Amino acid sequence: MRIAKQDIQPRLNVPGAIARQALNFGDATGYGAIAGEYFSLKEGTDIAPLLKGLKTDSCQSPHWGYMIEGQVTVSYLDGTEESVSGGDLFYWPPGHSVKVGRDAEIILFSPQAEHCAVIDHLKRKLDELLKNQA
Repeated sequence: MRIAKQDIQPRLNVPGAIARQALNFGDATGYGAIAGEYFSLKEGTDIAPLLKGLKTDSCQSPHWGYMIEGQVTVSYLDGTEESVSGGDLFYWPPGHSVKVGRDAEIILFSPQAEHCAVIDHLKRKLDELLKNQA
């Protein structure tokens, strides 16, 4: 789920302050510690091959975030895709993959245990690729 800033109605709009609030923006029930993450991803990056071997061959961590700049396409298990661009807030539920269309700067908030497990898996896959290229 993505939402552009201009699509979020102000709840407070007074001189010097505008507060926009998107309610029901994902659910963190049952998750422990949350990690704040900053990702810089180059155009053409596709993490799908690196997710092979995880449950459903997809990222199993939900993410809440903000796309500072760039564009990514998120693919979900049901076959749907959505494009997230600079200025968008987003929520990605478990069961997704990401492909970068334009260099992207992204802020994520993710359940720490779940996303650390995914990143550890990605690192192992990258190490395997580097060894095979040597």
